[in-house]
Amino acid sequence: MDWIPIVFVTFKVLVLGIGMFFAIKWHYDRGNKETDKQKEKRAVLRAAGQVAAAFLLALLGLGLITYFLVSRIGLNLTMP
Repeated sequence: MDWIPIVFVTFKVLVLGIGMFFAIKWHYDRGNKETDKQKEKRAVLRAAGQVAAAFLLALLGLGLITYFLVSRIGLNLTMP
């Protein structure tokens, strides 16, 4: 009769300890996944910014090349 509380308390501590371990591990792993999502979002935004910058530079280069080519040929560039 004296061994029942010892076994039950030991079992309770063991089960609660394992449960707490897995709860903490689950929350920690979930936090790491959110960090990965943030890194992925940051990488996508950086790539979009690089594409936009490349497009603007290409547009500027095309405009300058067109301007110098038209002025070299001697076309009239005055506004009506």
